[in-house]
Amino acid sequence: MTETKSAADHNKAPSGEDGSKPGADISFPYDRMTVEQFRRRFPRARWSDARKAWFVPGRTASRRIGQWLAEIEAEADAHADAKGRDAFAFDPIDSPYLELGKADFRIRTPYSKTVVDELHEVPSSRWDGDLRIWHVPFRSYEELRRRWPDIEAAACKNEPEERRRRAEERKGTEQDMRSKLRSAERKRHRYPLQSDDLPPIGRPVVTAYGIVVFAEISGELVDPDVVADFYPGVTEDHVWGYWRVPTLEELVRTWPAKTLPVENAEWWLPTIEELRPARRTARSREARKYAKTP
Repeated sequence: MTETKSAADHNKAPSGEDGSKPGADISFPYDRMTVEQFRRRFPRARWSDARKAWFVPGRTASRRIGQWLAEIEAEADAHADAKGRDAFAFDPIDSPYLELGKADFRIRTPYSKTVVDELHEVPSSRWDGDLRIWHVPFRSYEELRRRWPDIEAAACKNEPEERRRRAEERKGTEQDMRSKLRSAERKRHRYPLQSDDLPPIGRPVVTAYGIVVFAEISGELVDPDVVADFYPGVTEDHVWGYWRVPTLEELVRTWPAKTLPVENAEWWLPTIEELRPARRTARSREARKYAKTP
């Protein structure tokens, strides 16, 4: 951050005075109260026009500055939390999925990708795998309030009773049959690939199934008449590649692509926007796996 106010009314450090002294620089947007707090905490600090920063002398200056910044941030968070709690009291969210805790909001819903995606966008939200609830700080109430209609609608849609009702309605229909066939096809963990444009083996790439790792290219030709409903555009030039879900370590090690995929690409290297949610999902998957391990 940079100091935005002229230092004409501050005690200045003469040019070159601090060059050989032990100490640390700090700059922050001008605010009179913050400057007063800073001067009380660091009475020997001096403003440097050359560096556009405050110079705090002393061998432990960097550590003391870090402690002060942490305290300032904690005070700001406490103030924002108080405002968020007041906003909730004035205009509360009335929902069976949200509970007001002592330190934050607690949200428990049926699993829904929409809910997960929405809550990931709420600042400072976090998932508690032990209690299986989301924690959202009071200071994030306005953003939570804005996203709540979509969160609640997705949660209601994924209630067990609602899912069973929809399944009963679909049973025996053409949509139900197609859904079962698509599910059976995906469980085969195979994917059609152009024989002259094959992905790297053992490296995360993006497909219509999301980010996967191809473990084998079989060379077996695809029969378009059999799988055209699942893979539009497939031809006799396609071969089967067999994939698996990537591990968290593989996703973390993957360097994000800097360019977007070409139009109609069948696979491409993942961008950072695609890697982030995949890493979160893999982290949650591994946490559940370790939680079940005795």
